[in-house]
Amino acid sequence: MKKIFLFYFIPLFAISIIASGYNIIGDDPNLDQAPRQYWDHVSGSMPGEVAVITDNAGFDNFDLGIDFAEAHISSSPKNPNWFFLAYNTNATYYTLNGLDWQRNNPLFPNQAGDPVTAYDSLGNLYYDNMKNPITGTWLVKSTNGGVSWLTPVTANIGNDKNWIAADQSGGPYSNNVYGVMTPGNVVRSTDGGATFNLVFSSSNNLPGMMVAVGANTIGGNVPGGCVYVVTNTGSSFAATYTFFRSTNGGATFDFMSSQSFANFVGTNVGGRNSVHNMRTRPYPFITADNSYGPYRGRLYLIYASNTPVGDGNKPDIFSRYSTDHGATWSAAVRVNDDANTENHNQWHPATWCDKETGRLYVQWMDTRDTPTGDSALIYTTYSTNGGASFVQNKMLSNKKFRIDCASCGGGGTPRYLGDYNAVTSNSITSMSAWADFRNNNFGSYVAYYPDFALKTSSPSVSVNSGQNVTFRAIVPAVKDYGSSVKFTATMDTLPASGSLNISFVGRDSITSFPDSVSINVAAVGSVTPGRYRIKVIGRGPNGTPIHSRLVDVLVNSSYLTVGTNRPGIAEFSVNGITYNQTQQLVFQNGSNVTVRAISPRVVGSTQYVFTNWSNSGDTTQVITVNSNTSLTAFYKTQYRIIINSSVGNSFGGGFYYDSASSAQIGVLSRVFNSGGTNYYFRGWTGVGPGAYTSPDSTGLDSIININVLGPIVETARWTTTVGINQISSLIPDQYSLYQNYPNPFNPVTNIKFDIIKTGGVKIVVYNALGKEVNVLLNENLSPGSYKVDFNGSGFASGIYYYKIVTGDFTDVKKMLLIK
Repeated sequence: MKKIFLFYFIPLFAISIIASGYNIIGDDPNLDQAPRQYWDHVSGSMPGEVAVITDNAGFDNFDLGIDFAEAHISSSPKNPNWFFLAYNTNATYYTLNGLDWQRNNPLFPNQAGDPVTAYDSLGNLYYDNMKNPITGTWLVKSTNGGVSWLTPVTANIGNDKNWIAADQSGGPYSNNVYGVMTPGNVVRSTDGGATFNLVFSSSNNLPGMMVAVGANTIGGNVPGGCVYVVTNTGSSFAATYTFFRSTNGGATFDFMSSQSFANFVGTNVGGRNSVHNMRTRPYPFITADNSYGPYRGRLYLIYASNTPVGDGNKPDIFSRYSTDHGATWSAAVRVNDDANTENHNQWHPATWCDKETGRLYVQWMDTRDTPTGDSALIYTTYSTNGGASFVQNKMLSNKKFRIDCASCGGGGTPRYLGDYNAVTSNSITSMSAWADFRNNNFGSYVAYYPDFALKTSSPSVSVNSGQNVTFRAIVPAVKDYGSSVKFTATMDTLPASGSLNISFVGRDSITSFPDSVSINVAAVGSVTPGRYRIKVIGRGPNGTPIHSRLVDVLVNSSYLTVGTNRPGIAEFSVNGITYNQTQQLVFQNGSNVTVRAISPRVVGSTQYVFTNWSNSGDTTQVITVNSNTSLTAFYKTQYRIIINSSVGNSFGGGFYYDSASSAQIGVLSRVFNSGGTNYYFRGWTGVGPGAYTSPDSTGLDSIININVLGPIVETARWTTTVGINQISSLIPDQYSLYQNYPNPFNPVTNIKFDIIKTGGVKIVVYNALGKEVNVLLNENLSPGSYKVDFNGSGFASGIYYYKIVTGDFTDVKKMLLIK
């Protein structure tokens, strides 16, 4: 459905599309689907170990891998540590402890993406994905959080943008699963997702039909007694949200209201809403309060819309609530709290209302921290008073990313960069999932909020046998987190002899922030020297949020850290093993280690030459390790100058010169005879940083000085003896310059001209930029007809101009050199 114009790669799968701003399949602005060539893409095994990206304050983002945007996440009401999320097209992740993630993608018969997920009250997981071709969806069920899957069944019916919800209550419709899909169909399962039936149809011409389950507080306070459906119709820039409600478990639905709350989101580009070339739309995200708190039964609506109304303005995130099942709605509350919000974009929201606490969570994309507005962060907040107001917004992602990610793989104008993100929660915290472009790809990220930061007082501690050492696990800051943090500390491996005993000093938990706990490590007996690693984990009272840090314990050993000022290029060896990246190695105290800088290191036309070690040691030196030691080898950069000269003798070429130094090169003679033919030096053509190109073809600059800023190639230009032949001594009637012949030519052509009186005649050749490159003739001639040869052997293919100049006549003609 979108324009794709780059090479996109995911492990175990690669597609190359060459397209330059075209539509492979026309982009219908009334459909929101992943690019068609990725519909059958299935991400393979976990792309690698999950990367924990920690900011300077100690807050974590979890980088799970690279997928294709559009995240949806759900959490189990039975186990707060169980989270499951899916990205386009079929890329799933699950965790059973809130920290360690795995992947086990279900095997659909086919798929087209738009993944949506839900848990029921029993902890059964449901995962919905569009069929390919799109006639509905496949739904799979897992009874163990995504570790394994049952057979896919047909669920939703439609042609675009599906959504599902499950009844997590203990009411009469408990564990029902509901699905909606454009163009307005509603399906229901009453047998735990084994089968689905169509129960209602309405009009939904725009993507964004949503479904949610809430308590019926009007008709008897029935848990799960309301099923809400909202459709999205009308114009993409003036959508109508129509709300329907079922009070009998989805058997029938009643119309509640139609509302025109949203307008443009950003700018109209090709019939789509766009923010910095990212396609978007004002989806009507709905969620309901199933808690037994004071706002039980409220139905919430979250959407993005421009403020002020109109094309080209900037969007905000708005929240509304209904206390009468969607019949009437509160005034809009702006969720984002930035000053001068008309100068910032806030869009792409997601929402969830916690089943236990009734907290209303919202996350979105936000440009408030970017003066140019072209980059965004993920922001989040929550409401504890039924959507009347929200706590101060918090930055969730910890690095900005450029919005218009040309290298991510989506393509299109505006570009496909995912149509939604997601958030879920438990009674203590929420977890948001989003597509992050910070590394110029579709990064799959998650983070907790509310959350605590975690640091340790040191990344490593040293201890000798019979001694002990203490370090601290620190919570230096929190983001709206007010619960306790309990710590554990475990050793990854045990020593072969002796023991390392770990204990908390006084306490293992903290309840106010900032604060810390102390962890003691005792080396008992004769402990085998080496590096051991302690994993420190901090958890909230229900196991979430959860974060871990590693602390090295060096027993009778020390680090030797060796690197260069040219990482990845310059090489060094430690005890005969060669590296080109910084190494942190562990040696028993008293060890003698041989370290050598390898020089020179030649990469193409660049050379790296060793100058000195940071400790002023020799190129090869022996280090006695008794404490943590760092060594850096310093290398200077040199660039090679190449001289290309078809004849004659040159000097200064073929050597490496220090960066930013001055190099003198040249030819030894401006005239060179070879085989009886004289060759005349006419100047230089240079390529590379700081290269020299002659301003004319006089050849007076046979020796030059170059400021060496990078690899340089200088080509000496030579011409043979100018051959001037007088064709006739008859006096012509007028001055003339004739078209050269042959034309095009390679490499020699001749130029004829007529002179009617004695005087100076000059014929000059210019390149296509109008720069003089050769003087063919500059002397006095008597009247007559002449021919002069031009030899282009020293020149590049292209268009050239030749010009005749006399005291009374000037003319210019074009010629074409093709090699």
